[in-house]
Amino acid sequence: MDHKLIRALAIETSSRIGSVALAEDGKVLAEETFPHGLQHAARMVPAIDEMCRKLDWKPMDITEIYVSSGPGSFTGLRIGITLAKTLAFASGASIVAVPTAQVLVENAPADAKHVIIVIDAKRQQIYTASFERDETGWKIREPAHLDSLGEMLARTPRPVHLLGEGIPYHQQFIPAESDGIVIVDDANWRPTAAVVARLGWQMAREGKFTSAPELLPVYIRRPEAEEKLDPK
Repeated sequence: MDHKLIRALAIETSSRIGSVALAEDGKVLAEETFPHGLQHAARMVPAIDEMCRKLDWKPMDITEIYVSSGPGSFTGLRIGITLAKTLAFASGASIVAVPTAQVLVENAPADAKHVIIVIDAKRQQIYTASFERDETGWKIREPAHLDSLGEMLARTPRPVHLLGEGIPYHQQFIPAESDGIVIVDDANWRPTAAVVARLGWQMAREGKFTSAPELLPVYIRRPEAEEKLDPK
């Protein structure tokens, strides 16, 4: 029996620059990036429509949706998650929630063994996770949580690579004599829909789906506006 190719949409809206991608059996065929902000949502659907037209896909051809689930920008995550839910309800596509920290660690250079993810959480805190590479790939040392870069560096073996858009806001926690601490090139600080597509495909083959009603962003901490209203 011929294998039916699985066509998928990948959504990444957790960072300053968002992106969407179309993939077939995990291979990315098209990717579009757009700036973060109020125009984020408005530009995503036309971008997806245009990519589908160029590939001669119909919306109902998409049977899987992979979405970066956080942590990251509260507004961006809400937009991406809402779009994934809406499209899944409309088309019946299956959803995979892809952890943003795992998307980011894939940007680390080939020689990296230990990686700390650095996403600014304000108040001198970061959304972070740490990873260690073995012969099979990246393994989670510490799952996504709220911490300080100083504490993370104190607990992580050297050499360690730092990766993420929060690095400029936490430079004071990186020792001047930073032997064994490597800052990854800033071109690789943001997550991309192309990586979401690859990881989402792998997770889908392992049966790691999330139903649309259960799909929620991983915030770790409540949005600042909610905390101001209810400062428990």
